[in-house]
Amino acid sequence: MTDRALAVVRPGALTTVQDLGRPGHAHLGVPRSGALDTPAAALVNRLVGNPREAAVLETTLDGCAVRPRSAVTVAVGGAPCRVTVDGHPVAWGAPVRVPAGAVLDVGAAVSGVRGYVAVSGGIAVEPVLGSRATDLLSGLGPPPLTVDAVLPLGPATGRHARVDVAPQPGPPAELVLRVTPGPRADWCTADALRTLTTRAYRVSSASNRIGLRTEGPALERARPGELPSEGLVLGAVQVPPDGRPVVFLADHPTTGGYPVIAVVRTADLPAAAQARPGTPVRFLAVRRR
Repeated sequence: MTDRALAVVRPGALTTVQDLGRPGHAHLGVPRSGALDTPAAALVNRLVGNPREAAVLETTLDGCAVRPRSAVTVAVGGAPCRVTVDGHPVAWGAPVRVPAGAVLDVGAAVSGVRGYVAVSGGIAVEPVLGSRATDLLSGLGPPPLTVDAVLPLGPATGRHARVDVAPQPGPPAELVLRVTPGPRADWCTADALRTLTTRAYRVSSASNRIGLRTEGPALERARPGELPSEGLVLGAVQVPPDGRPVVFLADHPTTGGYPVIAVVRTADLPAAAQARPGTPVRFLAVRRR
């Protein structure tokens, strides 16, 4: 029988299994999780003939290396990087055939933060609550990759795309996040709302899959004290005690007690996944739809 699996040679700084996540469980305290850059994950799946919901690898900054135990088709996308098979350069952003036993090495990101590696058949770890996604906050799903870990693969069912290189958006030079007022905007001053949408911020190095933290002017509170914990949504902009806004991403907590001054449009969040520390951030006020 063909051994359809990947052996991990180099796990990288943080490489996790991700898919579309596990929505619908917030009432149990379970975040959605899933790929932070969903368009990039969907594209690499399409390139190798997988359905959109197939699980992929999400790398962080310095990539990873894996060895398939049988011949597979792979595609690497998201943050641009050098890709090799047994030391020989191969295409990024295109389907590539990797022989059994060869080492696929996904190099450090040239720009951006998170890379996506799709393998024909998808990563077939055991699903938890309907998803194979690694959730760093709750601990659900498979652990981040470690040396010598083995990841099972599903059967390849589709044909890979016939392209040389698929176009993909580049990582943002400036991150523009469209926001509408949040449910607790009145807990901050009117000046705070103006500051958020007119002043310059930068991505903090403390950002992670839970939230994009910012550096810049603090937002002034209009009320002292804290709220009782209440529900949080993807893209919520929370104001912690230091006043620097935090944008919640896929592994965000489902409840929180700091005021939510605004909410980012979901369509703008994939770019946040690729914004490196120091990237300028601009919050753009838009009307509710």
